[in-house]
Amino acid sequence: MSGIEAEGLVKRFGPLTAVDGLSFTVGSGEIFGLLGPNGSGKTTTVRLLSCLIAPSGGTARVAGFDVQSEPLKVREAVGVLTENPGIYDRLSAFENMEFFAEAYGLKDKAERGARIRELFEFFDLWDRRDDKAGTFSKGMRQKLAIAKAIVHRPGVLFLDEPSSGLDPKAAKDIRDLMEDMSRREKRTIILCTHNLEEAERLCSRVMIIRKGQPLATGTVEDLRRKMHGAPALEVTVEATNDALLGKAGKLNGVKSVNLSGEGALIFDLDDPEAGTPDVVAGLVKAGARVKAVNIMRPTLEDTYLELMKEGQA
Repeated sequence: MSGIEAEGLVKRFGPLTAVDGLSFTVGSGEIFGLLGPNGSGKTTTVRLLSCLIAPSGGTARVAGFDVQSEPLKVREAVGVLTENPGIYDRLSAFENMEFFAEAYGLKDKAERGARIRELFEFFDLWDRRDDKAGTFSKGMRQKLAIAKAIVHRPGVLFLDEPSSGLDPKAAKDIRDLMEDMSRREKRTIILCTHNLEEAERLCSRVMIIRKGQPLATGTVEDLRRKMHGAPALEVTVEATNDALLGKAGKLNGVKSVNLSGEGALIFDLDDPEAGTPDVVAGLVKAGARVKAVNIMRPTLEDTYLELMKEGQA
């Protein structure tokens, strides 16, 4: 099952360039985060890759099919959850799913019904299957929209804010489902979200875009190190003094050590992961009573905001 390959993707709307030369690949079974502020080109990129609109320039292949010469095959191979999912309010939940499942190629009625029941039971919608979609709450509509997007088991899935409007349990169920689809079923997922904690948890790689152009692409750890360097080590001890600080600075692998405002020791290490046990052991040997140890990693949100600041410079 192929993923996504985009090369120099461009989309213009008159004088406005919404997507300006995006190039990236997403492997089979990968969850790839497409991040950026409102108006950055995320939605336009998804519309290009799902063949809802045609590119002005560049090339892309989705699930092995060319978006320009094979748009129908692309549409059959993908599932799309957008901000406006196109649910028919006057139809029941089951009728909505029947309509879209058949449109996606599930022609066998028994197979279609079994798949719809499977999804409705997962999303706790089975007891409301005969109710009009227009009577559903925001969270229930979101569940129905996600079920619609995956009813045909697409090889490539585009999800725009999938946990929007969901309660904590339902949001966790969606995250678990995404991980299962990517790891076990090897489905490719593009996740567009402002929930950076969710992106950090789920995505193997992310691309941060602004004004249709990429600011950075890589793993969260790669981007973190690029913007902030290696994580620092914070060690809280019962009491600090100049003698302990001097000994701490001479420990193996320590480049520098400082006191935080709260009195903790902040170490800059050659390798924080490997060096932490030696530092803690050295402090204990020097007579310190260690109360807590924490590797201080900037979050994806910290990195994102720093990149946005650079992009505006």
